[in-house]
Amino acid sequence: MSREYTVIPGAESFYLEGNEIGIVLSHGFIGTPQSVREVAEALNQKGFSVVAPRLKGHGTHQEEMETCTHDDWYNSYSNAYRFLKKRGKRIFLMGQSMGGTLTLKFAAAHQDIEGIITINAALTLPSLDYLQYDPAPRFIPEGAPDIKKDGVHEITYEEAPVASVRELQKLMKEVPGVLHRVRVPALCIKSAVDHVVPPENTSFIYQAISSKQKKIVTLRNSYHVATMDYDAGRIVEEAAAFIEETIQKQSAFRKVL
Repeated sequence: MSREYTVIPGAESFYLEGNEIGIVLSHGFIGTPQSVREVAEALNQKGFSVVAPRLKGHGTHQEEMETCTHDDWYNSYSNAYRFLKKRGKRIFLMGQSMGGTLTLKFAAAHQDIEGIITINAALTLPSLDYLQYDPAPRFIPEGAPDIKKDGVHEITYEEAPVASVRELQKLMKEVPGVLHRVRVPALCIKSAVDHVVPPENTSFIYQAISSKQKKIVTLRNSYHVATMDYDAGRIVEEAAAFIEETIQKQSAFRKVL
């Protein structure tokens, strides 16, 4: 008999209704929608509709996460996209860390989106490379979230399932090979100092995607979980400006046609 898992209070998926522009905003590996709520609420205050999905196995118990695959996380992301699609929104995709990786994978397969925003998207995790090859325990300590700002609490697990880390590694191996298929406008955000995902990941993504309209932004006062750090406000401003510029350009292009 399978065990029933309950969602940790505060870790639930959420939707903020706004205008016709919809944003899928995904948290990262081990995280929950709580880690992107501040940014989501600020974007909603600017008028946008925002859905933040809880990726399967996150925000409940590490034993549930252990049973999930990267396809499960992709499906959670896809369901959020379909949620906005059914409401007739013009959709932008946005994700932090593994959420950024999922954003890239989705954008490579779907051209009916307006644009993407990645925040410290993960293609490599050097500190966990050894888990691909060496025997390992079932769980490893997760450690404190990589946040420069003091006093920030992120809802997460104290331990990471090794099986889940290996699923993330499979996803990270898959995505570089499809980056050339990403053609929509893109905003790539990276922290100058990131103790989890090397900032070079974002530089590589920026060069590898085929988008004609693209911009790279460096955050100087935040670590990996940037949506909960000092530069959260800048992420909001950069994202809003990018979305508005993209919509304006597309509207002007349609008028010409």
